[in-house]
Amino acid sequence: MNSTTPAPLLEMRYVTVMRGSKIALNDFSLRIGVDEHVAILGPNGCGKSTLIKTITRECYPVCSENSSVSILGQESWNVFQLRGRLGIISNDLMLSCTGEASGRDVVLSGFFSSTAIWPNHEVDSEKRTLAEAALAELKISHLAERPVSEMSSGEARRVLVARALVHRPYALLFDEPCNSLDLAAQHNLRQTMSSLAKAGTALILVTHELADIVPEIQRVVLMSGGRVVADGPKDEILQVERLSSLFGVNLQMTRRDGHYYLW
Repeated sequence: MNSTTPAPLLEMRYVTVMRGSKIALNDFSLRIGVDEHVAILGPNGCGKSTLIKTITRECYPVCSENSSVSILGQESWNVFQLRGRLGIISNDLMLSCTGEASGRDVVLSGFFSSTAIWPNHEVDSEKRTLAEAALAELKISHLAERPVSEMSSGEARRVLVARALVHRPYALLFDEPCNSLDLAAQHNLRQTMSSLAKAGTALILVTHELADIVPEIQRVVLMSGGRVVADGPKDEILQVERLSSLFGVNLQMTRRDGHYYLW
């Protein structure tokens, strides 16, 4: 690689991952540049969750001579350092948030790779300043003192976005971001994703909902059976015939103001 060429945000080559006796990722290859906004789309069971867990080092590939996973040019990472480069917003995090933790505590917990502040965590003034800035950036400073147990799902999801932003990461990885949210919360979160992309934060969006693909995303990867089955410009990949085949049902699609809707 030329020294002036930035390392890709993510590069996976010929990766196979087992979940029990099942092959969840099957000879999987994918490259995402540091400045790309990419959506990874596929039905339930296609391997999206395993892909996320492989990126976050919760799952590991089968040992193979040609297989490799690198993030920002490194194959080996201290997981705590990695989480400072790549922010994760996932349903697993939603479920692990402690109900009595406040919005501020959840955001601060991003510095410690937890979802609450515990006695062994040392919170200094710099961390507090960065946490307040992240809450303000997402216009949720009013949630700083509110316990997670008293938040709506949409509010809690935006607090998790702020948690991911405290490190000023290179990219944010959204896992089914609008799952369980009502229409207003979906709209607000998608607007947040658009704003972050416009501000220069790379987005990796993993979803089965076409409506999650905000206009700033220009590349779409389709997954099925643990493999990439299509990868290219959004307008080329998001064709109704292709999506009907992917999801195994006859579909209709419309576009409006840069958004796609499927039914």
